[in-house]
Amino acid sequence: MLPSASKVVSGRSEPTVTVVNPRQWFSNLEVDLKQDSIGYVKSVFPIARWIRRYNLGWLSGDVVAGLTVGMVLVPQSMSYAQIATLPSQYGLYSAFVGVFLYCFFATSKDVSIGPVAVMSLTVSQIIKELDESHPGVWSGPEIGTALSFLCGVIVLGLGLLRIGWLVEFIPAPAVSGFMTGSAINIVAGQVPHLLGVTGFDTRTVTYKVIVNTLKNLPSTTIDAAFGLPALFALYSVRAIFNNLSERYPARARTFFFLSMMRNGVILVIVTIVSWLYSSHYFSSKGTYPIAIIKTVPRGFQHFGMPDLDSNLLKALIPQLPAATVILLLEHISISKSFGRINGYKINPNQELIAIGVTNTVGTVFNAYPSTGSFSRSALNSKSGVRTPLAGWFTGAVVVVALYGLTPAFFWIPTAGLSAIIIHTVADLVSSPSHVFAFWRVSPIEFIIWLASVLVTIFATIEDGIYVSIVSSLVLLLLRVARPRGQFLGRVTVYSNSRRGGSRDVYVPLKQPNPGVLNSGIRVEPPRPGVIVYRYEESILYPNCSIMNSTIVEYVKTTTRRGKDMHNVKACDRPWNDPGTAEEEGLEPISSNAAKPLLRAIVLDFSAVSHIDTTGIQALADTRTEVEKWADRSIEFHFANILSPWIARALVAGGFGRDANPLGMVSAKHAIPCRNEETVEEAQVTVDLESRMKCKDSESSSGRTSRNLGYYGATETEMASLETPFFHLDLAAAVRAAESAVLRTEGDGQVAEVE
Repeated sequence: MLPSASKVVSGRSEPTVTVVNPRQWFSNLEVDLKQDSIGYVKSVFPIARWIRRYNLGWLSGDVVAGLTVGMVLVPQSMSYAQIATLPSQYGLYSAFVGVFLYCFFATSKDVSIGPVAVMSLTVSQIIKELDESHPGVWSGPEIGTALSFLCGVIVLGLGLLRIGWLVEFIPAPAVSGFMTGSAINIVAGQVPHLLGVTGFDTRTVTYKVIVNTLKNLPSTTIDAAFGLPALFALYSVRAIFNNLSERYPARARTFFFLSMMRNGVILVIVTIVSWLYSSHYFSSKGTYPIAIIKTVPRGFQHFGMPDLDSNLLKALIPQLPAATVILLLEHISISKSFGRINGYKINPNQELIAIGVTNTVGTVFNAYPSTGSFSRSALNSKSGVRTPLAGWFTGAVVVVALYGLTPAFFWIPTAGLSAIIIHTVADLVSSPSHVFAFWRVSPIEFIIWLASVLVTIFATIEDGIYVSIVSSLVLLLLRVARPRGQFLGRVTVYSNSRRGGSRDVYVPLKQPNPGVLNSGIRVEPPRPGVIVYRYEESILYPNCSIMNSTIVEYVKTTTRRGKDMHNVKACDRPWNDPGTAEEEGLEPISSNAAKPLLRAIVLDFSAVSHIDTTGIQALADTRTEVEKWADRSIEFHFANILSPWIARALVAGGFGRDANPLGMVSAKHAIPCRNEETVEEAQVTVDLESRMKCKDSESSSGRTSRNLGYYGATETEMASLETPFFHLDLAAAVRAAESAVLRTEGDGQVAEVE
């Protein structure tokens, strides 16, 4: 193990990079695994950390929020069951299980789990596909329950294995894209129900649904008299109360609650009108004039262990990727959003466990897949929810509806439910300003968003999900495999403080954006013979080759070849190396002589968090190629190494050490051995021999240190003596490299061309 080093000033230690010992690392790992196992078991049930501190103040907030969300959840869950082409009671079953179980596993106080529009649309499409491939074999509720079981098991497994980080590979534009496309799909499918238009499949491709709806507008029925006024009333009520909230900010909370009640109030009104009209019409005609829900079974009629057909589970396997992605993506994105808004951090893995348990246990109630709802979570947050226990009060509202209000559900018009769906789902469509932000930040990601929307509209939601995910991963791989690095130059920045002084800042020699630096700023290149390069990605097998090529090509373009090939005979030259100025690729002697000889390369590792075996090999190849070009040994200096494992890998690759033990060790603030009352902060160069004579005191780890004599501070070597080419910052690394040039010039070994 290489000795570590640190600088102690005024009693405060600043640790630096060390090369790790694998044996010690594995010993620490064993201890950490024991502690992590105990912590893992405790973390599965977060409720244990806060339920003992539950109080009346929290209870009041949870009751208000829970009841408010419950009154919105009941009509919404019945509406979403209609999207899923399932009887309305299955939406209520899913709603109850979601809000009741979530509090045991939640790390978010705001999220409300239950049926959602996009998941319901996916369920309807899966039911349609299985009906077409296996006609009459399984009913819709059986398919929905089996899908809930499979998705729940998969998501639960991801959470228990703590690999929820996989969700991070799907960026925000991709999620927004298929959510927008799905919302358009849902709205298009509900317009025929809103108008009472029938005679075509509303679960087919979105653009076909739109075309067929327009063709059949003349066949609009009396259902439109219930759907259109309800939709108009929903938007009008929201606009009125939003306006009142702006005019009277002191009563904004009251107006907010009144606005949130619009779904339930308007549904009650259209239900009463439907009962008055339909019951009279039925008594005289014997048929119902409009489409209504009709019988909704009272209570949990299908409670019990589900009979999961193995053939059904096999048939659902091809549908699982899209359904699972929707299940976990929507929930994680919502929980993270409200965590940021309300100042707490969620655990993605624990959230996956929560929705995994919810959907797995939900099969006992014959529920279909459920996940976090944005609209209800927003309502929960604005209602002042204090803990996840508010879900129990929401569940109580669902239970009351199931056991006490089912006779009234009989007369709910489907056009009224469609109005609620359209009003709710339309908010999922990305606003123009949001989309324009994608374009301004990253045009490529805007194209991914647009492609996802178009594919969802002109194909299926599954295709939209796959396109957005695959295109995002391809973009990620391209960014990793084709990273951007920068050759750096120096800008001297002078301080305006009383002490004055200056410091060197290293910026790209070629500014990609003129707005980064002022036009009057001149970037000076490092001393001739020194090249400074900053990596902008980790050095891994997909990108190390292009990084190697970039450095080698720059060296060959900007520095002089160490050996003059003009006088070498053709038979002594490699087949691919021209030897005369007339031959392609060889510069004239005058042009080549004007360039400096390469002496040192400084590599900034501040953005490098990982380096693998292939990356080390590529660095070694780079060293071989540039030394062959320069026809001499080249110093490689490394700055800002972030990880001890990176340092270990570089040492294993032959970097960091000095081949000449009497050569320059480091370009740091080296301190002379004599005791001084004052210490100049001057940059000096010392060799290993003189540095080892400084033995005022020596630590057990082999570090030299001495008392500076002021402020009671003690200074030790900041970098390991055995790896003198590893530097703590870029400025020190460049000074060390430039000192090498000065030293060789002073020794008269080579005359550099300035």
